[in-house]
Amino acid sequence: MREDLVIRRPQGLYCPPGDFYIDPWRAVDRAIITHAHADHARIGHRHYLASAAGEQVIRTRLGEINLQTLAYGETIEHNGVQISLHPAGHVLGSVQVRLQWRDAVWVVSGDYKLDADPTCDPFEPVACDTFITESTFGLPVYRWPSPATVSQQINAWWADNASNNRASVLYAYSLGKGQRVLASIDTSIGPIITHGSLNALNDVYRAAGVNLPATQTASDVQAADRQRALVLAPPAAAGSSWMRRFGQTSDAMASGWMRVRGARRRRGVDRGFVMSDHADWPSLLRAIDATGASRVIVTHGNTAVLIRWLQEQGLDAQAFETDYGHEGDAHDE
Repeated sequence: MREDLVIRRPQGLYCPPGDFYIDPWRAVDRAIITHAHADHARIGHRHYLASAAGEQVIRTRLGEINLQTLAYGETIEHNGVQISLHPAGHVLGSVQVRLQWRDAVWVVSGDYKLDADPTCDPFEPVACDTFITESTFGLPVYRWPSPATVSQQINAWWADNASNNRASVLYAYSLGKGQRVLASIDTSIGPIITHGSLNALNDVYRAAGVNLPATQTASDVQAADRQRALVLAPPAAAGSSWMRRFGQTSDAMASGWMRVRGARRRRGVDRGFVMSDHADWPSLLRAIDATGASRVIVTHGNTAVLIRWLQEQGLDAQAFETDYGHEGDAHDE
């Protein structure tokens, strides 16, 4: 019987022959980081390995760390385990981790999506024997409209608010979702004001060559012009003193959770736009199938339904209990 290349330990997902962890949730000596969201990239590890494309995002969020980087597809060997990183399409620099030891190949997905996104490299299917996949939206009800459709909806909502002298407050997570919204909006409608939590990350994206429109701070924009503005802020900014400077507003949330009416109602916003940086149900099935894996291990999210569906297809499917999904993005995503 083959030895498992990845197991769960109290610190996180662990590779025994390589003696390293992937996205550990407790401090360890060696950590491979799939992307910079806080539930996957944590401070306190002695050595980090991540993609070169995601280096500045991770440094912006974690500060001074001992970070080694790899280009997509570049292979290194550690304790006999070959390691390479491949685009996951989740946020800038996000990766899947391919591990090969003897004749076994495992891939750890991290978070991923298959939808087109101009702000990061697209998901790359990687053939493997065992695929460890997220399942944040692992229910058949979660199906995303096309990115173009959502952009049109956001622009139409903003234009209507601007014509009625209402600022348009759109809540979106600071890393990934915020930049994705910015990359697809109609800049002719009015000024764009961003919350301070987005500004440093926007600069990282621009430095990486992602085409984002010019943005301003609230104090840069005259009070009269704020009534035509798109105000982009994280969900945590709702109800803050910063938000009160915009006067009459219409608010909205960009999230995969907006697919469900109850989630929209609990948020208490005027509009919900269905936009996610995670795979929807059809994309999860398509991504798993593309790996050719005979064994699938499901991590955070709606695991039970996905595991049952995979088992019905004849796959060896099981779950890993993890500590992912506790950052705001998992809930506000």
